[in-house]
Amino acid sequence: MPHRAHLFSLRLAHALRESCLDERYSGRRFLRDLLAGVTVGIIAIPLAMALAIASGVAPQYGLYTAIIAGFVIALTGGSRFSISGPTAAFVVILYPIAQTYGLGGLLLATLMSGVLLMIMALMRLGRFIEYIPESVTLGFTGGIAVVIATLQVRDFFGLPVGDMPEHYWDKLAVLASALPELDGMSTLVAGVTLAVMLLWPRLKTPVPPHLPAVIVGSLLALWFNASGASIETIGSRFSYLMPDGSMGAGIPPFLPEFAWPWRQMGASGEPIGLSWTLVRELLPAAFAIAMLGAIESLLCAVVLDGMTGKRHSANSELMGQGLGNIIVPFFGGITATAAIARSAANYRAGAESPVSAMIHSLVVLLALVSLAGLLAFLPMPAMAALLVMVAWNMSEAPKSVHLLKTVPRSDILVFLTCFWLTVLLDMVIAITTGVLLAAVLFMREMAQMTKVTDITLNRRVADSGLPDGWQVFKINGPLFFAAADRIFGELAELSREARGFILYMDGVTILDAGGLSALNKLIDTCEHDGTRIVIADLQFQPLRTLARAGVTPVSGVSRYTSSLEEALRLISNPASESDQPSG
Repeated sequence: MPHRAHLFSLRLAHALRESCLDERYSGRRFLRDLLAGVTVGIIAIPLAMALAIASGVAPQYGLYTAIIAGFVIALTGGSRFSISGPTAAFVVILYPIAQTYGLGGLLLATLMSGVLLMIMALMRLGRFIEYIPESVTLGFTGGIAVVIATLQVRDFFGLPVGDMPEHYWDKLAVLASALPELDGMSTLVAGVTLAVMLLWPRLKTPVPPHLPAVIVGSLLALWFNASGASIETIGSRFSYLMPDGSMGAGIPPFLPEFAWPWRQMGASGEPIGLSWTLVRELLPAAFAIAMLGAIESLLCAVVLDGMTGKRHSANSELMGQGLGNIIVPFFGGITATAAIARSAANYRAGAESPVSAMIHSLVVLLALVSLAGLLAFLPMPAMAALLVMVAWNMSEAPKSVHLLKTVPRSDILVFLTCFWLTVLLDMVIAITTGVLLAAVLFMREMAQMTKVTDITLNRRVADSGLPDGWQVFKINGPLFFAAADRIFGELAELSREARGFILYMDGVTILDAGGLSALNKLIDTCEHDGTRIVIADLQFQPLRTLARAGVTPVSGVSRYTSSLEEALRLISNPASESDQPSG
C-alpha cells in the first residue's frame, strides 16, 4: 500500500533529504525558507520564554530548547514543515517535575524521554497515531488548556502567591483566596496585551498578533514602573550568574554551555546527581513526556500533510524528536516537540523545506546573544496573557463544541473523561483511560451491530421447498468475543424446536477465538439435542480461522457448504443429507 508507506518508513533526516536532495533545491527555494525561518523565529522568541516560565524554569531554557532541539529535529526528522521547541502541551507534565526535582530532574527526564522516542521509532510505532480517536485528543488538549490558563492567573492578576499546590482544586483554592489582593496595574497590562492579541487579526496584516501585543504590554509596564508601580518583569524575577561571579538580571546573553544534566541543580539547590533510584522515580514522567511528544509531533505532521498535500515519515519524525530530546538536555534545554501553530505559520510564510526550521533556530540564537537586555523588560502579566491565548488556541474549543453537538454519546463520554482526568489527575492516565474507554465502547457498538435474523420465510428460501422442521438463519456482522455468545445464545433458543437449520454466514467478515468457541458450543448443543446444522457461505477470514483450528464436519450433526443454494439443495435431498458429511 504505497499511500501508507509514510507510516512504516524509517530514514534519518528523511524530510531534509526528500525536500533538498530528492527534489532540486534552488536559490529561490532557499530565499523562501530564509523568509519563513526569520518570521517564525521572531514568533518563537517570546513563546519559548513564556513556555519555559510556565514549565517552572527560567526563560533562557526555553530559548535553548528552540535553538538546539529545534535545529536537531529539523535536521534529522521526518516532517518537512514542522517547527519544534517548547510547547504548551508539556506544561502540565514539566511543571510538577521542575517543582519536585528542579532543573536537573527536568533535564534528566527529557533525556530519558528522548531515548524512549528513539525506541518507539526503531519499533515502527509511528503508525499507531491512526488509532487515537479525535475525542481523546480534543479531550486531553482541552484539559491541558484549562490547566495552563489556571497557572497564568497568578501573573495575570499580579497575585502574591508563592509555589502552587500540586492538585488542581488546591490551586483554585489558593488563587481564589488571593484574588482580593490583585494588583490593578498588572491586571491592566495583562488585559491590554490580551486585547491587542484579540483585535490585531482584524487589521489583516502579516505580522502575528502576539508580537505587537507583547510590545504594547511591555511599553505600558515600563511606563507604570517608571511611575512607581511594581509590575514584575523577566529581569526582576529571574537572574543568572555572570562569568565574574556577580549576578545579572533577566536572561544570560551568551550561548548555552555543555553540562551533564545530572550535574544541574535540583529543587534543593544542589546538583541532582545520578542514581538508579532517581531514574526509576523519573521513568513514569519520562514515559509521559515521550507519549505526549510522539502524539503531538505526529498530529502536527498530519495537520501539515493536510495543508500541503505532502507526506511525512512518522517513524523518521519520532527518530528526529528522540535525537533532539537526547541532545538538548546537555545544553540546558527542556523538552521539545513539534508545535502546530508555529509549524502552520512556517508553511504559510512560504517554507519549502526543514531549512526554514533550522533558520528559525538561528534567529532565536541571534536574539539570545544580542537582545537579552531588551528581553529582560518583558512583563510577567503580558507573558501570562500570551499563554492564556496559547491555551485558548490549543483547546480548539469550537471543534470541541461541534463534537459535543454532533457525535454519538460514546464519543462525548470519552471526551469528557479525557478532559477531566487531564485536569484533575494526569495526562497519561487521561490518554490511556480514554483510548481504552473508546475501544470498549467501539467494541460494544460493533457487537450491537451483529444480528441474527430468521429468513425461513424469505422468498429465496421458501421457493426452494424447505423440508418440514428446518429453518434458515442469517448472521450479519463480526462474530467476535463481545457479540458471539449473545448471537449463538439467540440461535440456540430460536432453533430449539427445529429438526435442523441452515446458518447463512455470508455477512460475517470476522470470526475470532471467542466466536470460534461459541460456534463450537452451538455445535455441541446441536449434537446433544439431535439437531442438524448446515453452515453456508463462509467468508475468507472465518474460513481460515476454522481451518487453523482444525474444525471439521461432525458426522450427522454439522456440515459446511460454499453457498446458500448448495445448502438448500443438500437438505432437500434426504439421501444426500444422510450421506457421510464432508467439508
